[in-house]
Amino acid sequence: MAGNLAPERQFDDAIPQDVSVATLAAYEAAVRSQLGLIGEDPEREGLLKTPGRVARSMAFLTQGYAQDARTVIGDAMFAEEQSNMILVRDIELYSMCEHHMLPFFGKVHIAYIPDGKIVGLSKLARVVDIFARRLQVQERLTVEIAEALTDVLKPRGVGVVIEAAHLCMMMRGVQKQNSTTVTSAVLGSFREDSKTRDEFLRLIQSGSSL
Repeated sequence: MAGNLAPERQFDDAIPQDVSVATLAAYEAAVRSQLGLIGEDPEREGLLKTPGRVARSMAFLTQGYAQDARTVIGDAMFAEEQSNMILVRDIELYSMCEHHMLPFFGKVHIAYIPDGKIVGLSKLARVVDIFARRLQVQERLTVEIAEALTDVLKPRGVGVVIEAAHLCMMMRGVQKQNSTTVTSAVLGSFREDSKTRDEFLRLIQSGSSL
């Protein structure tokens, strides 16, 4: 049935369930006003549907406000008696900076040392999305991911590194297209044990063997 829906309706299906029709309508009105303020004509053909598209896009891109790591991970935790480092590297990241509401994007590397429980690997990427789909600063985003995994998994340690490019630096302001921002958060054994921390950093810098 979904294949027979109009493109706009198919995209509507991605709107979080907790977003009300009234909220979408209010956002559409705000976007329509914004178009006028920048000197555009919101009534011209190419822009008629833009306010609705932007409202739906923002509902999707900020849905992390209504989510939490414990719910998203759910029952995807499994008893496992092993204490070796588990690393998922190069998780895609897309977020928006809270200062200019422009995108930043890059990759996240997450490692943890379990203490009796491991988590389904895809859940690490979902935890990234929870916090990335909010207005963010990269520094806080890095810490929030690490703290959420620590709170839910209770591991021996967690390490998170984010490498990202920010359009607010690339398209405006200093206009430096080749700059990259790197942030890290290390908790538990990753903070206390330099060998564990060094192993984590070495692994994320080693490049892919796939």
